[in-house]
Amino acid sequence: MRQAVVDGYSEFRGRVASPALQAIADHWRNACTLKDVPAWSDLSPSGLAPHFKLLWAFKYDREAGEFTARLAGNRAMVGFGKSFRGTALKDIHPPHVYDLAQAHMKKVVAERTAYYCSGKLFKVGSQVIEGERIMLPLSADGHNGDGVLGATDYPSRAMEGPVELLLGQIEWFSI
Repeated sequence: MRQAVVDGYSEFRGRVASPALQAIADHWRNACTLKDVPAWSDLSPSGLAPHFKLLWAFKYDREAGEFTARLAGNRAMVGFGKSFRGTALKDIHPPHVYDLAQAHMKKVVAERTAYYCSGKLFKVGSQVIEGERIMLPLSADGHNGDGVLGATDYPSRAMEGPVELLLGQIEWFSI
């Protein structure tokens, strides 16, 4: 797994191949208007609606250091067999996956970075699913991260079995 840090939103946007993930990233960027980082309330439901099935989001409690699911789009619900809205991140993934997911999401909110992952995203039963995953910070005050907007895009196919998060090639972008 290769990790690199690169400066800039435009470099991040240029790495994303999925038109749907590009549209989500552009919507996030446009919501920044007068802030470094948009709040959840700055995002337009109608602007995100065409891509809702790809979206997921988590609230971050800085004091507790915990993430709680705020949104689970259709693909996330199908993958996990239920909506995980309101569920703590630690209750969604096994410990080895939770540790990585927590660290990556914490970096997004604490360092105001954009996360990009391509290649192997998750495993369903014995089938490895490849595609792209992005994470962008959210902030009620426009500066201090208190949430993550994420989206995952991959070729749609019928899948059955337990889901295990995988991490392909990860890149970080200062925004």
